[in-house]
Amino acid sequence: MWAVVGSVRQVSTVRRLRPVWAQQSVDPGARAIQPSLDDVGTPLSEVTFVVVDLETTGGTPADCAITEIGAVKVRGGEVLGEFQTLVDPGGPVPPFIQVLTGITTTMLVGAPPIEEVLPSFLEFARDAVLVAHNAPFDVGFLKAAAARTGHRWPGNRVLDTVRLARRVVTRDEAPNHKLSSLAALFGATVTPNHRALSDARATVDVLHALLGRLAPLGVTHLEDLATATDPVPADVRRKRTLADGLPDSPGVYLFRGPGDEVLYVGTSTTSLRRRVRSYFTSSEKRGRITEMVRIAERVDPVVCATPLEARVRELRLIAEHSPRYNRRSRFPERMPWVRLTSEPYPRLSVVRDVRDEDGAAYIGPFGSARTATLAVDALHESFEIRQCTRRLPLVATPGASSCALAGMGRCGAPCVGTQGADEYAMLVERVRRAMTSDPAPVVAAHAARLQQLVDQQRYEEAATVRDRLGAFLRGASRAQRLDPLARCAELVAAARTPDGGWELVLVRHGRLAATARVERRTDPRPVIATLRETAAHVVAPVAPAPAAHPEETDLVLAWLDQPGVRLVHVDGVYAYPVRSALADPDTAAALDAHGRLLAGVEESTGIGADSRPARPEADLGAAVPRTA
Repeated sequence: MWAVVGSVRQVSTVRRLRPVWAQQSVDPGARAIQPSLDDVGTPLSEVTFVVVDLETTGGTPADCAITEIGAVKVRGGEVLGEFQTLVDPGGPVPPFIQVLTGITTTMLVGAPPIEEVLPSFLEFARDAVLVAHNAPFDVGFLKAAAARTGHRWPGNRVLDTVRLARRVVTRDEAPNHKLSSLAALFGATVTPNHRALSDARATVDVLHALLGRLAPLGVTHLEDLATATDPVPADVRRKRTLADGLPDSPGVYLFRGPGDEVLYVGTSTTSLRRRVRSYFTSSEKRGRITEMVRIAERVDPVVCATPLEARVRELRLIAEHSPRYNRRSRFPERMPWVRLTSEPYPRLSVVRDVRDEDGAAYIGPFGSARTATLAVDALHESFEIRQCTRRLPLVATPGASSCALAGMGRCGAPCVGTQGADEYAMLVERVRRAMTSDPAPVVAAHAARLQQLVDQQRYEEAATVRDRLGAFLRGASRAQRLDPLARCAELVAAARTPDGGWELVLVRHGRLAATARVERRTDPRPVIATLRETAAHVVAPVAPAPAAHPEETDLVLAWLDQPGVRLVHVDGVYAYPVRSALADPDTAAALDAHGRLLAGVEESTGIGADSRPARPEADLGAAVPRTA
């Protein structure tokens, strides 16, 4: 019989694997927790491994074939079965292969072809973790054989003992990581001899010895094997237990230090447990985060109903705690705005807050004061609005003198009465329109200046002009995007979830006030009514600033812009200007549109209204089944 399944033997060098915490003393005052299997994973002692080895006619599956398959099925240190057969490769065995393995062409006469062998092997290895020494070689031949014979590859997890050995076996112990060297090091009961079953049996002993060395490093469960070969420091890998017990759901996690201080806040839109576990693997490349993990004492989860809520809570917690290992969104109050002031002769200034002042206009917020200053420079380049910082009286003071900009024709000099209040008010109105609706005058001025500089080959100055225009367009488009939602007293929207349910979002003045998920075949309207009654009260802000961190409102807007999102209820007007910086917030796109407009090739849209709805309202009730 060419396949033997079911023989059982005890491997003498195998010892039962124990978790690293098995030897530790128990704190009698500690609170007992019964984690689920999903929380802790599958212990390695309960995992079924199929250790496989192949002999072939050469090194590449594209032009070589399998001559022998040997495999051993083990679980918990016990051999559950063995599989061995010669395979007809469909051609002669090269002489050097015959010398290496002892398998001759004559021995393979009458052996079953791979088309007959492969289904039996796949059944033998079903639902097991495939293990091989230099797994890419063996698994590569098996996958190629499956493709040639029309069998679907089952997608077993694969473990490479070479990579494991590189993790825990030093050069002082073994000259290399060949199977023969490792078998001698660990005292394997079988000596490798380039025959499939013998090499597979030797690999079993090597596997058990390697897992024994990995256990003190925190590799005690099946899920740990995915990152067992990562070059992660031992002290970082041991912290992996911080992820035990975390829920497999969206939410926010807080790494806390020895003094219970919040070190870092992060979010996961799918699984908190998987996301936190990634911090203890080689996928984490940030040095400061590795430093944070070393001093962290615990991880606190905050489970959220929806991914949007998780992202929003992350921003709020970062703003609340200002963790030293978070770099973004820590100080929202520092985000600058550009203001058109409210005074007899308004001017432009960079400010930190938005105030309720008659006649004032704002764009932003900006990421830095430097970017805000570039936007101010763009407006000064486009309009002859005064640049002095003092407050001017409505009537010029006798004896007042003008600045150099007036002499250069860059300012109308209202400070000395050269420019009257009415004339200056008309100029200010043009500036206000450019900031709050149509940026075309700013784009036109910068396009002309850029063309002039390019013609003169003054490219560095042209880059500065381009950056000024870009800063203005980004600030204006962001303010125009935030403004409608900041003015909405309440907005309710819904989106289908992949499982056919509904994700419900309630926003008040740009702040997420409530959110929920509704299961499939459940009428969401009672839930919406409850959300509206119980959602957090939000004080109306001074638009365009929302009642939340601007990045929070950006997240809400991005969610609203997703395909399939439906507006259920809007209290207020949710609309954007027809001609606005939102049309072309990118510098190159804005300049291109301006060029087409000048060339007379831009087609008319036929829209004559001053504003358009940001998204039409929809009757949610008509799209969901009614419940009894």
